[in-house]
Amino acid sequence: MFSSSQITVIGAGLMGCGIAQVFANKAIQVTLYDPIEGARNSAKQKIAANLTALSQSLSSLDYIHISDNLESAVVDADFVIEAAPEKLPLKREIFAEILRYAAPDTILASNTSVIPIKDIFDGMECNGRIVGCHWWNPPYLVPLVEVVQSEKTTIATVERMMSLLAFAGKKPVHIQKDVPGFVGNRMQHALWREAIALINDGVCTAEGIDEVVKNSFGLRMPVLGPIENADLVGLDLTLDIHNVILASINRDKGPSDILKEKVAKGELGIKSGHGFKHWTEESAQTLRENLSKYLLNTVNSKG
Repeated sequence: MFSSSQITVIGAGLMGCGIAQVFANKAIQVTLYDPIEGARNSAKQKIAANLTALSQSLSSLDYIHISDNLESAVVDADFVIEAAPEKLPLKREIFAEILRYAAPDTILASNTSVIPIKDIFDGMECNGRIVGCHWWNPPYLVPLVEVVQSEKTTIATVERMMSLLAFAGKKPVHIQKDVPGFVGNRMQHALWREAIALINDGVCTAEGIDEVVKNSFGLRMPVLGPIENADLVGLDLTLDIHNVILASINRDKGPSDILKEKVAKGELGIKSGHGFKHWTEESAQTLRENLSKYLLNTVNSKG
């Protein structure tokens, strides 16, 4: 159905390369565009490294064409997926130019992780063909793609994008309202807000927070989602618990003081060697390797 489609990915960073890899693995022709020469030159090397790590054939690279010209990259595309940096003015500038060159029926998708799709396309004439297409990192290992329906998105566009993603082996979920952060990041950062607040208020250490999550409900989450869990324990018990706990859960509308203080001091996490925890090159590499091994084992176990 989609094997003859032409897909263009805008941005040859980690996300863009990973997205291109997913489609190329299904023998779909992909054009990978980036205005930066260094990104273009290293793109296939990044993808080759990913394929090697997955013990997959490098033949997928034959389906990827690297481009330095936006017009030629999008003029014949059936789908354009933007994976540029998370900056609203930049994304708006990119799509304004894409709209000059793309065919009237080309589906235009943004991989933004938190910016509402309506903000990206505000004031642009899009004919219902815009959609959010939020992949998770690394896109060639994490199954989920959130397909975000905005005010200017037709159901036909949503259905076509979800069909393409399913064909490529992903797990698309229809997000029916265009809210900041969509679904995954809203839930993830609600957890992060509470975790950081508990550290800020002296309830638990950073190390303790992670141990609690990884050794309790975190173990169940791959097979038991939050709504399944609520139904499993019973909504009457869920209601009783909420009557006690919700009033004390953090409700700050801005970032926690301890988070702002750490950023102001340059304590940025692994990139600076210290965040909520201390990091060495060895401990950071161990963390990355453990994550990669876990994701690889999960993907391989699902066949």
